[in-house]
Amino acid sequence: MASFVEFDQVTKAFDTGDGVMTAVDEMSFDLDRGEFLAIVGPSGCGKSTLLLALAGLTQPTTGQVRVAGRPILEPYTDLGIVFQGAELLPWRTALQNVMLQAEIRRGSKRESEARARELLAQVGLGGFEDRYPDELSGGMQQRVSLCRALLHDPEILVMDEPFGALDALTRDQIQIDLQHLWMERRKTVVFVTHSIDEAVFLADRVLVFSPRPARIAADFRVSLDRPRHLSARATPEFAGLVGEIREVFENLGVLTEERT
Repeated sequence: MASFVEFDQVTKAFDTGDGVMTAVDEMSFDLDRGEFLAIVGPSGCGKSTLLLALAGLTQPTTGQVRVAGRPILEPYTDLGIVFQGAELLPWRTALQNVMLQAEIRRGSKRESEARARELLAQVGLGGFEDRYPDELSGGMQQRVSLCRALLHDPEILVMDEPFGALDALTRDQIQIDLQHLWMERRKTVVFVTHSIDEAVFLADRVLVFSPRPARIAADFRVSLDRPRHLSARATPEFAGLVGEIREVFENLGVLTEERT
């Protein structure tokens, strides 16, 4: 049986004017439906480029991305994206920002508003529907962005370092919120992060990318029980897997304790 999402020998190269820069090199991996995949790798290694290829917003130079067996040759609409920043429209309230998704897709206003209010309540923003972005903290804004991405009930959720700018406590809470939403809805998630701890806490599986051009340096399964509590980070199993991933980066030369 074929996997739900397939990256088949995907290479992406860019003409920089000074030559060709290869961001991703012959990348192949699959995802099952409902799988939560985290990708960790150094800055500039091509992680975001791969997400754009899955969304159909850029085409591979060679190779192919497929969803349910069909090649992605144009923007893929059954997908939600959460960016590094919340990217909210400042003149729209939290509810109106979430509803933007329905307006673009010409969905039912009544059904979409009911779903938007439900999603906002699920991420702890019940009662904040009429607040504007400048009245919300960074974590609240990113929760609004998550709700907007989920409003049309997409099959796939793509998240590009969505929590990197948040303080530690807010980041912990939004990770818990995301886990609850995922366990309830079982979307197929591709989550890019620089945090090894975050990847292990959230994902079923962690791919480790090499420096550019991105290749898969390691593929780890995360067998920790769900739901995962913050206390799981203190367990030997969690610490051991984080250590194994960190060792991969040390072997790649991305992490080093030596000083010159």
